[in-house]
Amino acid sequence: MILAAGRGQRMRPLTDSTPKPLLPVNGQPLIVWHLQRLAAAGITDVVINHAWLGQQIVDRLGSGDTLGVNITYSAEAPALETAGGIARALPLLGPDPFLVVNSDIWCDWSIPKAVDLANDLRTNDAKAHLILVDNPSHHTRGDFYLDTQGRVLEETRSEDNADNSNHLRLTFAGIGVYDPILFESLDPNHPAPLAPVLRHAMRAGEVRGEHHQGQWLDIGTPERLNELTRRLAQA
Repeated sequence: MILAAGRGQRMRPLTDSTPKPLLPVNGQPLIVWHLQRLAAAGITDVVINHAWLGQQIVDRLGSGDTLGVNITYSAEAPALETAGGIARALPLLGPDPFLVVNSDIWCDWSIPKAVDLANDLRTNDAKAHLILVDNPSHHTRGDFYLDTQGRVLEETRSEDNADNSNHLRLTFAGIGVYDPILFESLDPNHPAPLAPVLRHAMRAGEVRGEHHQGQWLDIGTPERLNELTRRLAQA
């Protein structure tokens, strides 16, 4: 699933007439870069949610056949936030664990790994596997802790490590593999953020993660959009 329903307030005025996933990056919409990487990894069944100016996304991407994918759309009015959008899309995603990617990021994490992670989730008694990255300058505090056993924690726990020296506080990359059971109790018609859902699962020891140390960029402002364009032009 690609999350594409956000208003993109920090991108205004660019997003006043264009949904953020369709903003051009080095000659093509940002969301197309995601779809191309998914297709190259053999992940071809894709759900895209949309709200603000969402029909533009549908008109631009269509069925996805020209990009080598099969797109199903999950319309929201109003936008349901991240967890609410996933809950609304559950009937389209099916009963097995699935990959979710924010449309407004850039990351070179290896997408083919998602298949094995999805298969491993239930084996490991986990409900989520998060990709975490070093804290960027605009989010220096980070989001969650990652311990040496690969568990993602809301807070460090003294019984696990008295001095917390083996815990890294990192930023959530906007990429995760989830068991649908994580969202089944949510109202599919009610907005719900993702963080409280994840924190509840963390307290039960049900969230795993990994530290990705490659390229990652949160495309949240026009300046970062320009930075990504420069990076790709130099690649």
